[in-house]
Amino acid sequence: MSAKNVEIATASGTESFIPLNKLKKSPKNARKTPHSEASIEAYAASIAAKGILQNLVVEPELDTDGAATGFYFVTIGEGRRQAQLLRVKRKEIKKTEPIRCIIDTANDPHEISLDENVTRENMHPADQFEAFKKLADERGFGAEEIAARFGVTPHVVRQRLRLGAVSPKLMQVYRDGDLALDQLMAFAIADDHARQEAVYERLSYNRDASTIRRLLTETHVAATDRRAVFIGAEAYTEAGGTILRDLFTEDRGGYFEDVALLDLLVTGKLGRAAEALREAEGWKWTQAHLDFPHAHGLRRTYPHPVELSAEDQAALDAAQAEFNSMTEQHEAAEELPDEVDARFGELETEIERLEAKRQAYDPDYIARGGAFVILNHDGTVRVERGFIRTEDEKPQPETEQAGDASESADAERSDGRSGEEGDGEADQSSDEEENDSPLSDILVRDLTAHRTLGLRLNLSEQPDVAVVTVTHALAAQIFYLGAEAHVVGIHPVNMVLASHADGIEDTPAGKAWADRHANWARQMPRDVTSLWTFVSELDHDSRMALLAHCVALTVNAVKLPWERKPRTQATADRLAEAVSLDMNGYWRPTVRTYFGRITKARILEAVREGVSHEAADRMADMKKPDMAEAAEQLLAATGWLPALMRTPKTVQERVEQAQTDVGTEAHGNAYADAAE
Repeated sequence: MSAKNVEIATASGTESFIPLNKLKKSPKNARKTPHSEASIEAYAASIAAKGILQNLVVEPELDTDGAATGFYFVTIGEGRRQAQLLRVKRKEIKKTEPIRCIIDTANDPHEISLDENVTRENMHPADQFEAFKKLADERGFGAEEIAARFGVTPHVVRQRLRLGAVSPKLMQVYRDGDLALDQLMAFAIADDHARQEAVYERLSYNRDASTIRRLLTETHVAATDRRAVFIGAEAYTEAGGTILRDLFTEDRGGYFEDVALLDLLVTGKLGRAAEALREAEGWKWTQAHLDFPHAHGLRRTYPHPVELSAEDQAALDAAQAEFNSMTEQHEAAEELPDEVDARFGELETEIERLEAKRQAYDPDYIARGGAFVILNHDGTVRVERGFIRTEDEKPQPETEQAGDASESADAERSDGRSGEEGDGEADQSSDEEENDSPLSDILVRDLTAHRTLGLRLNLSEQPDVAVVTVTHALAAQIFYLGAEAHVVGIHPVNMVLASHADGIEDTPAGKAWADRHANWARQMPRDVTSLWTFVSELDHDSRMALLAHCVALTVNAVKLPWERKPRTQATADRLAEAVSLDMNGYWRPTVRTYFGRITKARILEAVREGVSHEAADRMADMKKPDMAEAAEQLLAATGWLPALMRTPKTVQERVEQAQTDVGTEAHGNAYADAAE
């Protein structure tokens, strides 16, 4: 109907089409808070698709003389009027668009406006979810089309469709008020109604949404898992795998549902990497493992320093010279151009590649040895080289066996370079003299016992030699596989920490220890019979550093649930004080390392202790994943550590703290006396 044909009626109860530009916002409207942009968008989308389904209620505008002005105040339907104005702005309709209205002059405008907004009940969310699903199932509407018809985003529509697909049994529980909306959202992560219902039956008092979500995905692999990162979502889906998405939380890539397929892909890719390494570097064998096989029982060799070829040295000098020149040229620049930054990266990579050539394995070890290709906890490949199988060892005279620098099988001990070239002639001649000796076994025991007593007496008076002896004994057993070369009854025991803390080898501290151990291993003489000379000829600082490293390897402060060793833990505390241990340098509490593995109560306790009671109170109503992430961010800069990771105060610090407390108390008492 055109604006010209619109009949302006003033009788109460009359239905009339009034041009949009003749409608005004009523000053008597009970709703003072304006409609949100989202609600106006939703009205506009609905009207565009279906028209105005509910008439506007209006009253004529009168001038001061009581005469009609030709305009009307919208008593009920202001949101729909705003939606039509939005459509005018978008040029979907004209400003004279006829709007179907009911004229009401009998009722109080303010009262009926209030009645419109108060006397009504919203549709139950469950009805809304199922209604959206019905549109999709029966009318074939996609998320985008439904979104356009109702003025919401496609993501919201997908969420409602997913909720509408929850088991009817659980939907009824939600209607009855025995499930909260966040719990229903958690159930919606899975499509299998039987599985949803089975998980619901497993729930006891703990119906937290995170618990429901965890139970529904316990047979899947999170996209943040190292296997998923290693393969990637694209390769996994191309192979036929499916990914479960959580539309209601930050799922960080979803969950890989086909675990068997994922493991197959990981095994294949690791195997190809191992084969490529064998072909590229010439190792006799390579093995792919998800985790490092600590019980491999193999001797390990390490690379030794070599001179660079003239060509490589020239390339290194040129790369270093260009790097230094660019550094000087751009020293004052606040931000580097992209091409300069890229060139710096290329030079750094080239320098690292050439510097790595300064360490090389003996070709004989490569021909007889192998390497393990392992999947790191961050989803990258890690290579451990230089292992020699027993069957690949070179035959040696009996006196030379177990005399090579190597990695012990029962503890993750590293070694220097293997010692097939060691000097065994002295031992042979000594053994031959003993075999020809007319002395009886009893006499030999008698004489050597007296000699041992003499050694003890003299050694007890010479601490410097005692340090050499202990260092030799520890190094002989740590760096040489099966070598019986030590004379003191000191036996190192090294617990493999990786069996107690998943991923500890990949941490900066774990890598620092491995590098330090490998550095000592490379310095060990090839044959254990030369170890005494090596240790005794070290300068004092180096000898003490080697002793400290060997002793450190045996430290074990791991607290196992079945062990009751309070004195051991007390000693560990004293050792931590003695070495001024600050675990902030090696570890920090994150969602993965701590907050995601403790209860909400403990998270709040940590925030109270590390930040404030107010901060903890603000987090109290958060869901567990959100609370864990918030705690990580809040405590990141505070240096807060769990009690087990803290170093007790030293005696001096305790004394100083006590003095401070006494002073504070005295000051407080004086203030109280003055107040009285």
